[in-house]
Amino acid sequence: MPGKILLIDDDKLMRRSLAFNLQQAGYSTGTAEDAEAGIDQARQYRPDLVLLDIGLPGMDGLDALKILRDQMGIPVILLTARRRGVDEIIGLELGADDYITKPFEIDVLLAHIKAVLRRTGGTREPAVPLEPIIKGDLTIDPVAHQVLLRGNPVALSPKEFDVLMMLAGNSNKVLATNDILTRIWGAEFDGQPQVVYVHIRWLREKLNDGTDGEPRIQTVRGVGYRFVPREL
Repeated sequence: MPGKILLIDDDKLMRRSLAFNLQQAGYSTGTAEDAEAGIDQARQYRPDLVLLDIGLPGMDGLDALKILRDQMGIPVILLTARRRGVDEIIGLELGADDYITKPFEIDVLLAHIKAVLRRTGGTREPAVPLEPIIKGDLTIDPVAHQVLLRGNPVALSPKEFDVLMMLAGNSNKVLATNDILTRIWGAEFDGQPQVVYVHIRWLREKLNDGTDGEPRIQTVRGVGYRFVPREL
């Protein structure tokens, strides 16, 4: 049964193309452009499989692999454009479940994905449990899928919960509207930012943002949104 896949690759066109094809194949797909953002997403959303490019800016893909394997126990398929065997060998020694060399046909990648998911049964038992995200007066529990505002539960739809998780998990950072759209709704929603606008408005209403003090979800005009925790 299709599951959740996280794609970590710094090539924007590659991310869009692969995300679209994976979604067409029935997988719920998230994307990240670097290892740091990918690891944050993996901690929040617990994918069943990570497609990880080795040649990433900043943290190297092999370093990210060690975190994904040792701390989270998530199956990983390495993506590499390097036509040498050393990266694949090192990656497999570090715990990668498989590798595929770019360029590749989508059917070939899908076959690799199915084989790894069948072999691993999806996500392995995590070495470290998912912990609630506590941001000032707001607590987000990704396991219970629950949000508490000053100890009181807030009823959110699945997409509202995902948007809040993404914003709160990147507190004080500005997240572009298109990044939120692609990560939460997928590549096929590209060019439909109104989807994000509506969910942000609903979130603000449910959190009473702007009615009882400074809003937690702040608009950065022309760019996107930033979550600023409000202390108890």
